[in-house]
Amino acid sequence: MELAQEDSLRLNVMLHQSVHAVRIDESSMTVHALSDRGEAKVKLNPNCRDEQYLKRVRELISSHVLGSPGGYPVYLRRWTRMGQARADSLGRLLLLGEPEAVVAVVHAEGLTDDLARHAWWAMPVAENARRMLARSCVNRSDFGAELARYLLEYLPFETEAHDIIESIRLVVQRPELLSAEQRRELWAKGRTKNTYYVGFLQAIPDELPEDLPAHPRYEELRARLDELAGAGNLYAQQLRRVLSARGQVFMATAETVLKKPLNQDVVVALVGAIGNYFAGVRRDEDKPQGLEVAALVERAQQRWVNAATDEPLYQLKDKLPDCEAEAVAMLALADVSEALVLPIFARTDAIGTVMRRKLEPVTAPLLQQFQVLRRAAR
Repeated sequence: MELAQEDSLRLNVMLHQSVHAVRIDESSMTVHALSDRGEAKVKLNPNCRDEQYLKRVRELISSHVLGSPGGYPVYLRRWTRMGQARADSLGRLLLLGEPEAVVAVVHAEGLTDDLARHAWWAMPVAENARRMLARSCVNRSDFGAELARYLLEYLPFETEAHDIIESIRLVVQRPELLSAEQRRELWAKGRTKNTYYVGFLQAIPDELPEDLPAHPRYEELRARLDELAGAGNLYAQQLRRVLSARGQVFMATAETVLKKPLNQDVVVALVGAIGNYFAGVRRDEDKPQGLEVAALVERAQQRWVNAATDEPLYQLKDKLPDCEAEAVAMLALADVSEALVLPIFARTDAIGTVMRRKLEPVTAPLLQQFQVLRRAAR
């Protein structure tokens, strides 16, 4: 069955313009095109079942763009085999009117700001916005701010904690994406939905929009920490960081979520954020045996005892011998990862109160380490 003559003519005229992207609205049976002259559309007049007619339309478009009616799958194989990642290759994917092709462009290494704008016009959905906003070519442009506003407005409609966290992480990653007021309003929503906080913890751990006093021992230790930190000692830099006012906001916020996470996605993202915060003092070799917090603390204690084998840690111990508790807590939290909770989650899909109860063997000792870094040692 051939296309209606009118449709074939109008589609060919449309495709011979300087087109950047094509979108097919199946519900209204309309083909839209974005070109240098703006948007154009062709209202289809099917002469058979809609599904069959749309297949013919896509074949016509593919034949014009690729020289073959095979469409995206055929082109993808050819594109992958030839190792093509140039902007012109990606641009042709956007002309096929196929959602899978748009998604391929969104995820491609060769994405540019212009391609991102065209892909967004072709398929403006939240997942595409997230993937593109993760790219520096987008998040450093004016278009990045547009995507951030979209994700911010769409947040109330997100249902998955993972997507909520990722959207927030992306929109707050750079100060240019949201205004200071928008950031504060988004942060305030975390008081009733602490899942929001996790995105902040991941993206801007040292710039959280909250004010708290420094650790009670901060001023007492500051001069000694400054001396070591100024000489490049990573342990002193991290201890100074966590005991400072900014560090106390991070710890208080992480503690708030750790006490009452919504579901497993929130827990996994949170422990990842905690581990990343302390990653500068992590030592990957000789990882602790076992998947319990007690093993992390024991390893941290051994590192402190054997500090002579680690010159920067030895310098910290020599200069601040009265900071063993804080240093051990810092070293233990550096080894925090999803490995602590995965054995529990492998046995249950519980959420809410039931999940939190099952997590107590992990969260309770973690919170003990938090308290060391949030109060004066007794």
